[in-house]
Amino acid sequence: MSRRTRTQEEIRRFLAIGAVQVAELDLDGDESAPRPGPGSPPVTHGEVFLLVRRAGRPVGTVRARVPEGADPRAVLTEAASGAAGVAVAAEGGGEPPYASVVVATRERAGQLARALDSLLAQEHPRFEVVVVDNAPVTEGTRELVEREYGERVRYVCEPAPGLAVAHNRGLAAARGEVIAFTDDDVVADARWLTELTAPFAADPRLGCATGLILPARLRTPAQVLLESHGGFAKGFTPTTYDPGDPPRDDPLFPFTAGRFGSGANMAFRTEVLRAVGGFDPATGAGTPARGGDDLYGFVRVLAQGHRLHYTPYALVWHHHRETWADLEAQAYGYGAGLTACLTALLVDRPALLPAFLARLPRGLAHARALTEARDTDGGGVPGGHATRTHPWPRRLSRLQRRGMLYGPLGHLRARRALRGAAGRRAG
Repeated sequence: MSRRTRTQEEIRRFLAIGAVQVAELDLDGDESAPRPGPGSPPVTHGEVFLLVRRAGRPVGTVRARVPEGADPRAVLTEAASGAAGVAVAAEGGGEPPYASVVVATRERAGQLARALDSLLAQEHPRFEVVVVDNAPVTEGTRELVEREYGERVRYVCEPAPGLAVAHNRGLAAARGEVIAFTDDDVVADARWLTELTAPFAADPRLGCATGLILPARLRTPAQVLLESHGGFAKGFTPTTYDPGDPPRDDPLFPFTAGRFGSGANMAFRTEVLRAVGGFDPATGAGTPARGGDDLYGFVRVLAQGHRLHYTPYALVWHHHRETWADLEAQAYGYGAGLTACLTALLVDRPALLPAFLARLPRGLAHARALTEARDTDGGGVPGGHATRTHPWPRRLSRLQRRGMLYGPLGHLRARRALRGAAGRRAG
C-alpha cells in the first residue's frame, strides 16, 4: 500500500470516529447524577468520558457506554467504582500565596470571556487576573475587558507577536508572589488556582508547578482522537521533579520537559521566573519556532536547582482543536517546539551542552518511541488516562518528526526576526 493510500485510509477511519460525551462524578459527593463537562449537555445514552473525583479532587478517568434506556447515573457510578479505593494524597499546607493569573490572547474575545468568567469564580483568597492582548489588530479584546470586567481584570497590550513575548509582558506586570499562566480556550475548575499555588507555600525550593488538563468536550473526531492518546493530561499521581534526584525512567531529564506539564496550566514562583530571564522570545506560538516556550521555562527553572511539582488536583478543562487540519498543524508544531526549545536552551546556556550530549543516544530512542504510530489498547481504568480507542495515524507521527527536524531552524529564524524588529525600532 502506498503512503498516499495509507493516509487516505487513515483519514477515512478518522472521519468515522464518533462523538463522546464528557461528564464528571464525585464518589464522595451528594449529587445524584453525573455532571456534564463545561459547555456539554446533560448525559444521555452513548459513549461517555468520565472524570472521577473523591472529595472534590480528580482521581482518574474512565470511558463507559450508557445503553439506550439505561440510567446514566447507575451505569457511570458502577464504571467509576474502580476508583473507590483510590486515595487522595495530602498536598499543600498553609494559605496559598498571593497569585497573578496571566492569560495571553489574540482576537478571540468570545473564548476569552468564558475563560475569564471561570477565573473570576476561583476560590483562591487573593489573586489578580491580567490579560495580555498579543499583537492585536482590533480593539475587541480591550473593549471586552473594559466593558465586561472593569477593575476585576487588568488589560495589558503587547504589540510584538509571540506567546513567549506575551507571557514575558505578563511577567513584568505581575504583582503576585506566584504567577500562573493559562490559555483563553480553557475553563478553570473552581479550586484550580488554590491547588496550583498551595504547593509553593509548603516547599520553599519549589520553582514551578503544573496541573491537570482534561477535555471540555469531545464532539469532533479530532478531539476524540487526541484525547484517546492522552491529550494534555499527565496522569493522576502528584509528582515532584527534583534536579538533585532525577527520575530513572527519563534518559533526557530535564530536557524532555513535555512530561512535566503544559503551558495552559502552569505556575512559577515569580522571583524565580524573573531570575532565569522569563521565557525565550524566540520560542512559542506566533513565532517561526511554533512552540516550546513552556518547556523552555520548565527546564530553565530545573537547571537552576529548583523543584517542579505536578498536581492532578489543579484542573482546567481545555477546548481541543476540532479538525484534521488542526491535528496536522498541532503535530508538526509540537515536534518543532520541542527541538526549538532544546536549541534555545543550548544557545542561551552552553554549559548545558555536555549534559545534553551525554543523554542524547538514549534520548533519540526515547523520542522515536514517543512519535511512533500507536495502536489501540483496550480501554482505560480510573487512575489512568489514555484509552487508545483509536489508532494514532502514521501521518501525524511523520509530521511530528518533520517538525522536530525543523525546530532548530525555526528557532534561528525567530531570533533573526527579533533582531530585525529591534533594529527597526532603533532606526
